[in-house]
Amino acid sequence: MTLGSFPDERPRTVETRASRARRGLVVVGSFVLLLYMIEILNTLLLHSLNRTFGLRPRSVDGVLDIFTFPLLHASLAHLVSNTLPLITFGFLVFLSGRRVFLTALAASWLGSGVVVWLIGGFHVTVGASGLVFGLFAFLLVRGFVNHNWWQIVLSVVLFMVYGGILFGMLPTVASYVSWQAHLGGAIGGVVAALLLNTRGAGLRTGR
Repeated sequence: MTLGSFPDERPRTVETRASRARRGLVVVGSFVLLLYMIEILNTLLLHSLNRTFGLRPRSVDGVLDIFTFPLLHASLAHLVSNTLPLITFGFLVFLSGRRVFLTALAASWLGSGVVVWLIGGFHVTVGASGLVFGLFAFLLVRGFVNHNWWQIVLSVVLFMVYGGILFGMLPTVASYVSWQAHLGGAIGGVVAALLLNTRGAGLRTGR
């Protein structure tokens, strides 16, 4: 019997939920680690990076700051406050696949930046809280968009635990908090859920 007579027995790559969970922890954890590395450098430079790469509303050159401002923070305490929800929401979104995660993250990032640029105050805005609100909003609405009962149950649990942060989208929050970034991120998260509607588009999540 020649080698050519054997069937193709090359192992096929099948991504299990466990392997996706591990990959999600690595990806989200690496992103958060990057934020801490940037914050350490920023602290050593007396937070001068914020003045250069923080988002300056309604300035022409500030448009490019949309791509950098979530990577910066006002202080280490500011970053610490964003860390746990960013890891939690990011990991839960990643369980639906890398494409879903990247789409939700990009929409949250862009939505947060655009709203701050359009209606932000006169101060420079920094921080990843817009991403937190975007991923959270995505998790809250996607189950209703997809008519997926497991995702709806998850959204209810998340709302019960973290729903209080939604007040951060109101203009009545402290003046040093960018409610515009929170609102824009949440809008981006909802848009991502609509774009990734698995019922209407027949989208298969995954890599």
